[in-house]
Amino acid sequence: MVLDNRKRQILVYSLMVLAVVVDQIIKISVKTNMQLGEAIYVFGDWCQIRFIENNGMAFGMEIFSKIFLTLFRIVAVGALFYYLIKLLREQKQPLGYMLCIAFILAGAMGNLIDCLFYGEIFSSSYGAVADFVSWGDGYSSFMHGRVVDMFYFPLFTWPDWMPIVGGDIFFGPVFNFADACVSCAMIALLIYYRDIILK
Repeated sequence: MVLDNRKRQILVYSLMVLAVVVDQIIKISVKTNMQLGEAIYVFGDWCQIRFIENNGMAFGMEIFSKIFLTLFRIVAVGALFYYLIKLLREQKQPLGYMLCIAFILAGAMGNLIDCLFYGEIFSSSYGAVADFVSWGDGYSSFMHGRVVDMFYFPLFTWPDWMPIVGGDIFFGPVFNFADACVSCAMIALLIYYRDIILK
């Protein structure tokens, strides 16, 4: 089925907004029902909902200062949004490519929302389940919120005798839906749209 330009735009924007909404629903549900560090074992030890917060980038990495990361996210979201609008207007690239860009943008927006607003609107999750609070009564200030992560899949631990990775957990990061959107879209771009990326 071939979609006209308007329907393609509606589809791309709708899926992008849906991804952001799903991400926020999951994060708010975790934050308002679990204490920081609490875990729910879904399928044994290897599949968990484990509530953590971080100041850093995807998968809990912390490389630069919080304010730098938040400003970087704002610039990245603005650039990606401009690029997506340009793609949708020109309609020269495949729909799948534009959907990948939309999901990367959705993931970036989802984590940016945490950074910008969560510190202002939530009480602290340390030792208690967080509540919504009046604007400005939260655990931090504007642009200093922490990103909520919850998906944890420690599939196995490498044997101690293995060089470099011995004793480490295979796939140890805790991540969120926004991280998954970015990662899956990036993988899809590399697999299916290398020719477009490398132009």
